[in-house]
Amino acid sequence: QVHLTESGGGLVQAGTSLRLSCAVSGATFSGLSMGWFRQAPGKDREFVAAISGSSVVTYYADSVKGRFTVSRDNAENTVYLQTNSLKPEDTAVYYCAAHVTSDSIVVVTDRLQYDFWGRGTQVTVSS
Repeated sequence: QVHLTESGGGLVQAGTSLRLSCAVSGATFSGLSMGWFRQAPGKDREFVAAISGSSVVTYYADSVKGRFTVSRDNAENTVYLQTNSLKPEDTAVYYCAAHVTSDSIVVVTDRLQYDFWGRGTQVTVSS
């Protein structure tokens, strides 16, 4: 059974940073394409960022491009989301997700294609 556990959320002021982590167990981590999504109250869960199993390919939503950076440490079975210059509109529960694939350079933006999900970590940005 694959488990994903997010951490690193919190309450911060606008303009500051947070580093979110997602620890993965129960799978060969390099065989997972990983993604970050977020869901604000009353809104659908939306794509934030994705990274391929090899780390070679990354992809970002336009709303976070230039502010957020996704990375992974395959030795530690962990994926990260560095969030800089946070805005109140970034307030949401952030989820990591895993897509099982044999393609080391694939990234996935469609949440329906992800196989496993974490429970999320709350990020609240005050103005």
